[in-house]
Amino acid sequence: MALPLATVTPILSLRRLQAPRSNCDEAAAATRLSGAREAALFGLKFPCCRATAVWDRRPLMVEEGRPAATARIVTVVGDGSVSPLKSTPWEQVMRHTSTRLKWVDEGIEMVVFSDKATQFSDTRHENLVRELLCSDMLVHVAINDQESIEWLHKNSDSVPNIICFESSPDLRNKLGGSFIHKRGEENMFNRLVNIAKKGNRSESTEVLKTVSGAWERKALQCLNSCSPTDQVCNYRCIASYESPYLEAFSLCVLQKNNCLELDAEIPSKPIVTPLYMFRGELLSHEVAEDLFIGWLDNLEWSWRVIAGQNPAYDQFPCQYQLFYRGKAKGSFWYEPVFQVRTQEGTLVWRRRKYRVRRASVPGTFYFSVLDNGVVSKEFWTIIDVCDDLSWGLFQYNGAAQVAGLSYTGAVLVSPDGNFKPELGGQRLVSALEKCSIMDWELYGVDNCSCNNPPLGIPEGSRLHSKIELRNQRWVSQQLG
Repeated sequence: MALPLATVTPILSLRRLQAPRSNCDEAAAATRLSGAREAALFGLKFPCCRATAVWDRRPLMVEEGRPAATARIVTVVGDGSVSPLKSTPWEQVMRHTSTRLKWVDEGIEMVVFSDKATQFSDTRHENLVRELLCSDMLVHVAINDQESIEWLHKNSDSVPNIICFESSPDLRNKLGGSFIHKRGEENMFNRLVNIAKKGNRSESTEVLKTVSGAWERKALQCLNSCSPTDQVCNYRCIASYESPYLEAFSLCVLQKNNCLELDAEIPSKPIVTPLYMFRGELLSHEVAEDLFIGWLDNLEWSWRVIAGQNPAYDQFPCQYQLFYRGKAKGSFWYEPVFQVRTQEGTLVWRRRKYRVRRASVPGTFYFSVLDNGVVSKEFWTIIDVCDDLSWGLFQYNGAAQVAGLSYTGAVLVSPDGNFKPELGGQRLVSALEKCSIMDWELYGVDNCSCNNPPLGIPEGSRLHSKIELRNQRWVSQQLG
């Protein structure tokens, strides 16, 4: 399923700082160099620590044998606090987040502390004090203990940027050294209209004409109600009100003219290796395609999605996957069919069509799709498929370039879309670990009310070329 359009913010991007952090001490941290190099993280500015007026351009070291960080982030988590991710402790979630930040930039260093470190004079307390002195950003997560709040107020003056999540209102956000109040976020579509007004007459006329007929008032109100960073909300609005006008608007303003001047590349990490053997033989390109085709022919679909890592995929109910070979030699297609719950509460079916090409290594593929006028490109990897095709795990990295959006994730699939406790066993656990996925990261797909899905593939399409489906008795027993 294609991801949202340019209504989301670009992926985290950082530029390397060239500051002598090894000399950062309390005095240096308190005195920030005016005009120092800055790095972009969520649009924030990170002035560097400095100890002298001379820039040292040699490779920087924080500790002996350890390169300097692009940006240093300190996260303080409320002791015992629980996240909404399957009630996983916030501390565990943030430690995993620090690992995933390395996928974006190896130089990002995020250290995580419990707020207990603010209350006891021990090694943890000393480490927290030291890290805060040279931190570019402080993140508060679920901090509500008054003693911790007072300590953080007193000891975070030198930190230029502070972000608070689920924390006491006594803790305030800070940007570039100044405390800020929450402001309404500019809607992308208002911005595009402003861009159009500033352009030349012919371009502006085309854009404004397209915008004026693109959506009814309900659609615009829906998009205006979403934060630009809430990709699920924005995509639900787009899918709810999609039309030829919407596609024409996005194709003109975003894809062809890139009015938002955004850019994004397919992430190079995580690096995962594809399935190597299937049924005792080396995986070939042909067999890998057959694995994608899955149950199509015995069933009306290839696979159904049980769960996945990316909520932009997995909050949509009733996801069917259709993989098939086209009429043309070497052509291969993927068509996801899924439901969207509109803002009025109605369930509607949607369908997309991806072109699929083999990558150099069997089990890896390039996907591309035009979704409502915006092109998304993805790199998919078959992580594992059980010999009897009772389940499979597919991983993806992708980008919608003109939307400034890069993303990663994985989908767990089976013939019926139902999760059973015995499914996969240790083999599935190992496959998830291979993708650095925690079980609490998986979002379940609602497959309860999937009446009359618009399935079917083009006449003349070709299916399996190498493998034979087994366990047909299983299909009749499980699916009636």
